[in-house]
Amino acid sequence: MRYPLKFKTDENIPVEACQILQHAGHDAVSVLDQRLGGHPDMDIAAICKSESRVLITLDTDFGNILSYPPHEFAGIIVIRTDDQSKNRVLDFIHRIINVLRSESPHGHLWIIEHNRIRIRGPE
Repeated sequence: MRYPLKFKTDENIPVEACQILQHAGHDAVSVLDQRLGGHPDMDIAAICKSESRVLITLDTDFGNILSYPPHEFAGIIVIRTDDQSKNRVLDFIHRIINVLRSESPHGHLWIIEHNRIRIRGPE
């Protein structure tokens, strides 16, 4: 796996997530850092592609592989949780960092849930 990875956190992810990813040695910026808050999903996706960044989001629309084919991206990580509190989402960010030790998100869609991680690879 290539390190450091480049991440972009969506506007629905706490800003502290970038700090956690950076502390783990990755390059991370948020949609808000780039003043992209409120932009359509397609715009965010295009920017992630152009910057070769893995998108981390709570927006389940990004889990649609017809609209966002995983093989076209550096990676898409969708966090699915009923509890979207800051602490809970940041717990998921730590889980992602642990999984990165053995898996690469490149060209994949990761759906991170409470008790499992589903990984969809290039078709």
